[in-house]
Amino acid sequence: MIGCGIFAAISGSSAATAATIGKMTVPELLKRGYHEPMVIGSLAGAGTLGLLIPPSIIMIVYGVAANVSIARLFIAGVVPGIMLMSLFSGYIILWSLLNPDKTPPSDIHMSFAQKLYASRLLIPTVLLIAAVIGSIYSGIATPTEAAVLGVVGSLILSLVSGSLDWKTFSDSVMGAMRTSCMIAFILTGAAFLTTAMAFTGIPEAMAAWITKQALSPVMLIAVLTLLYIVLGCFIDGISMVVLTSAVILPTVQAAHIDLLWFGIFIVLVVEMAQITPPVGFNLYVLQGMTGKDIFSIGKHALPFFLLMVAAVAIIWIFPDMVTYLPQRMLGRG
Repeated sequence: MIGCGIFAAISGSSAATAATIGKMTVPELLKRGYHEPMVIGSLAGAGTLGLLIPPSIIMIVYGVAANVSIARLFIAGVVPGIMLMSLFSGYIILWSLLNPDKTPPSDIHMSFAQKLYASRLLIPTVLLIAAVIGSIYSGIATPTEAAVLGVVGSLILSLVSGSLDWKTFSDSVMGAMRTSCMIAFILTGAAFLTTAMAFTGIPEAMAAWITKQALSPVMLIAVLTLLYIVLGCFIDGISMVVLTSAVILPTVQAAHIDLLWFGIFIVLVVEMAQITPPVGFNLYVLQGMTGKDIFSIGKHALPFFLLMVAAVAIIWIFPDMVTYLPQRMLGRG
């Protein structure tokens, strides 16, 4: 869980988090005798942290679509991200205590100095993450300027560690270019769809219908949660945000729901979509790694799906978990 949380702060992608951490951990955990369904399910759930823990591609797409500050969204995702990691970790601890026969004994004993030495290449990376995210939260740098800091810092770390050569550099540049182009086309499509929907009058009509129905905010969130869960069975998370924002956001505003809070809600329900068959990106990643079928992996991931549902309920009951930190650090806006 902690490993996925750290990598999520680097990649901003759910599938990349599941794939990278999975390649390192799944063979090792299975070799040590860990329960295979728990290994697969926990990785499927933890991989979704790539969307919630900033920086996040989904947050950028939603921020543009809803005209919400991306920096505020990044800050708002911190506490819910830690909460979700805690829920996942707590479930694993409880399951392990209830199933001691399926949990291998600890056979590796290392001193603190040995652990520190083994983490010598990881610690600078964690410090770089803290510097990039901290520069945004403290107001020292904008997200774009912080990105430059991340690139320069990554190049320096690669150079010092001896992994920087022309091939890795060119691969990194091409990978960044593909990602940037993808996001640019997504945002262009989102802007076009928003304008087209505004001309049709559908968002205003839906908002008026919701107002006429006098649907309570809690009922609206319950209906939208079900809607996004169903959509998540067939389309990916970014497409969900792009296709629904123009219609849903006026409805949400009519119900007097904070758009910043709603952004984190969207991220949580999109996370659910990552582990719902038949179209769950994390499930496909794990299928390629383990050879298991999609529905078996989805069954293993079910407890973590239910914990995400619980997380939605928690942030509804305690909305300050989302809004307090941005208000404290950046003021109201």
